[in-house]
Amino acid sequence: MGLRKGRCFIALCVVGLVICGLGGAEGGDIVHDDSAPKKPGCENDFVLVKVQTWVDGVEDMEFVGVGARFGKAIVSKEKNANQSRLTLSDPRDCCSTLKHNLTNEVIMVDRGKCTFTKKANIAEAAGASAVLIINNQKELYKMVCDPHETDLDIHIPTVMLPRDAGSSLEKMLTNTNSSVSVQLYSPRRPVVDIAEVFLWLMAVGTILCASYWSAWSARDAAIEHDKLFEDASDEVLNAKDANSSSVVEITTISAVLFIVVASCFLILLYSFMSAWFIELLVVLFCIGGVEGLQTCLVALLSRWFKRSAQSFVKLPIIGAISYLTLAISPFCITFAVVWAVYRDWSYAWIGQDILGIALIITVLQIVRLPNLKVGTVLLSCAFLYDIFWVFISKKLFHESVMIVVARGDRSGEEGIPMLLKIPRMFDPWGGYSIIGFGDILLPGLLVAFSLRYDWLANKSFQAGYFLWAMLAYGLGLLVTYVALNLMDGHGQPALLYIVPFTLGTLITLGKKRGDLRVLWSEGEPIRPCTHVRLPPADDESRQGHRN
Repeated sequence: MGLRKGRCFIALCVVGLVICGLGGAEGGDIVHDDSAPKKPGCENDFVLVKVQTWVDGVEDMEFVGVGARFGKAIVSKEKNANQSRLTLSDPRDCCSTLKHNLTNEVIMVDRGKCTFTKKANIAEAAGASAVLIINNQKELYKMVCDPHETDLDIHIPTVMLPRDAGSSLEKMLTNTNSSVSVQLYSPRRPVVDIAEVFLWLMAVGTILCASYWSAWSARDAAIEHDKLFEDASDEVLNAKDANSSSVVEITTISAVLFIVVASCFLILLYSFMSAWFIELLVVLFCIGGVEGLQTCLVALLSRWFKRSAQSFVKLPIIGAISYLTLAISPFCITFAVVWAVYRDWSYAWIGQDILGIALIITVLQIVRLPNLKVGTVLLSCAFLYDIFWVFISKKLFHESVMIVVARGDRSGEEGIPMLLKIPRMFDPWGGYSIIGFGDILLPGLLVAFSLRYDWLANKSFQAGYFLWAMLAYGLGLLVTYVALNLMDGHGQPALLYIVPFTLGTLITLGKKRGDLRVLWSEGEPIRPCTHVRLPPADDESRQGHRN
């Protein structure tokens, strides 16, 4: 029992960090800036641009820049992009008339004192076919027009590159006597990437597995409870204690406090986001992942190794632990450590997803909603939490706090590990499709609750609530991806769509079927106490009853 309590404590601590760190935001890598004004001649969308180089006709390095608001739009297909000779500007800042004619050449200039549009106008007047402006910082800068500018009739594309890319290009031009040419194009992302389909299946499958495991456990506990009730009342109390030690039920107050603490922790992550903070989160994620993977493997293997699962050994500090758990633990620990060490590798996402799914399933097995009332409070608060930290936080912090934390923009790392991700398979820009643990855990609590109710109420598949809750979750997540693509990669809070679908479906069905009162307050059907028997009445009592 002590071991089980320890597992609950560890899992709950980690899931708290999980949901606090990422309630559920998804975003693309396309550059956006809605605050930058558009005007005639300066109304291009900000797009990422690939700059492919060739040295003496041999393909060389590729760089990524960002296109300007002004100038000619950059072609999207590589086959339509022309190769042009690259040359350095003279003067370097291109703020005065150039000394050489640049017919059909791409000119590379430094970011100087004059405006970006002036550089482009001077380069176009000299015959250049495009302008590469090298930033004086490692980051990219969005090139916009001044509010009072009128000379915006620019017909060549302008692209900004980071400082490191400029240094590499300058070495190519100055350290060799070779000819350097470049090709500019901005490939578009596919409307739907197959990675999003697999991510949808992973999320739905995780909730499906966790719900059935939770329902099986609840039904077995109910059956065992009834058996013990028939035997002795003292044993009933012991059964209740045993059941309460393995399951943690959320209350209304704890649901509200959970979201409040989640917001505080998100601010902490945003304020102190750094490499060492990411390392700390990786350690916590590994602890939860080891516990989750161990719990799932023990549950699966105990069917074939019943004797090892039911035989225990007492260890110092840890307490009683089964031989099967003892045998599996080294593998789980090694798996998590190997992932943590090599998490920057291209295939490390597989290990992260395995640990994450195992953790989610374990938490959904341990943490439960007692009724629909608590579920409504929890999901409603999470709904507001997601909207605030994805959209409204932009006005307070000048950027979306949720998306910055999810992607780890300030840490120099790829992002926090508390999410499932799959690399985009047909996206020319690469990257990952992601979904936060909160987008699976929070709705998963409600879906698992619906299946437990169906089984305890002996409802059929269609007459129950689980089928419709599962369909509502899948549809809500699907709408999230549709919105993400329609918004061209703008970050979208998944709970904005999932919560109305899942919660609305259960409340509507419950009211229509007349079960809403029981779902709202009781959380499980009222079962007849078939094991309670009245003592047989004797003759005198029967006679007295007649009189």
